[in-house]
Amino acid sequence: MSTQEETYLTPEGQKKLKAELKDLVGPQRVELAERLRSAIQMGDLSENADYHKAKEDQAFLEGQIQELKYILSNAVIIEDDGKPKNVVSVGASVTIQEEDYPAETYYLVGAKEADPRNGKISNASPIGSALLNHRVGDVVEADAPGGTLKLKILKIE
Repeated sequence: MSTQEETYLTPEGQKKLKAELKDLVGPQRVELAERLRSAIQMGDLSENADYHKAKEDQAFLEGQIQELKYILSNAVIIEDDGKPKNVVSVGASVTIQEEDYPAETYYLVGAKEADPRNGKISNASPIGSALLNHRVGDVVEADAPGGTLKLKILKIE
C-alpha cells in the first residue's frame, strides 16, 4: 500500500463514521443479500439485470465497508485538551481576516470531515495548510483558485 497522509478525525467525526459503518454492515448488507437472493430465484443469471446490478452494488458496499474500517483503525483522533493553543493545528478554531473583509472563524479538521459551508476546513485545503503551525498575528498566503489570499490570524482556540 502506498504511503498515505494521516487521516484526522474529531471525536464527533469518529462517532459518525462508526454509525455509518454499523449501518453498512447491518441493514444495508441485509437488504442487499435479500436483493441477491430474489434475483437468483428468477433463474438465468446471464441475462438477469437485477442480479448484475445487485452484484455491482454489493462490490461497492463492501468497498465502502473496507474503506471505513481502514479509516477508523488508522485515524488520528483530535482531542481538545483544553490547553491554550499557541499555533494553528488540526482541531483548532482559527479566526482569520482577509484585508478589509469581515473576520471569519474556521474549525480545522481532517479531509474526511471537511464541510466549508459549515465552517470546517481541511488541513489539506489551500487555506488550512497555509494556516498550519502559524501564530496569532502572522499573515499567511494561501493559493486559492481565485488567486493568492493574504490572511491574518486573529485568534486561535
